[in-house]
Amino acid sequence: MPENHAAPSEITTSTVEHLAGLARIALTDTEIETLTSELGSILTNIAKVSEVATPDVPATSHPIPLSNVTREDVVSDVLSREEALQNAPAAADGMFRVSSILGEEQ
Repeated sequence: MPENHAAPSEITTSTVEHLAGLARIALTDTEIETLTSELGSILTNIAKVSEVATPDVPATSHPIPLSNVTREDVVSDVLSREEALQNAPAAADGMFRVSSILGEEQ
């Protein structure tokens, strides 16, 4: 894969106007000027990152390596159904009874 370290394409007001048209966004002249500058800056910064993102630099999603802290899944003493339901405000058919959250039309 050839490396491309060419300078980013220049963002012009006509480029921003074209993109706004494709997105169907109405922009004022002031917004077009601001976006032209901001998008140009973004492209410049992306080009800088591309310069250092070489194949020998691993891709990362976080600056510090992370790992899950897990424990063995071991069955231990658990509550029986009756014990779990003994302090429930309402129970029916061996389950907790709760208020309906859906309207009657559901």
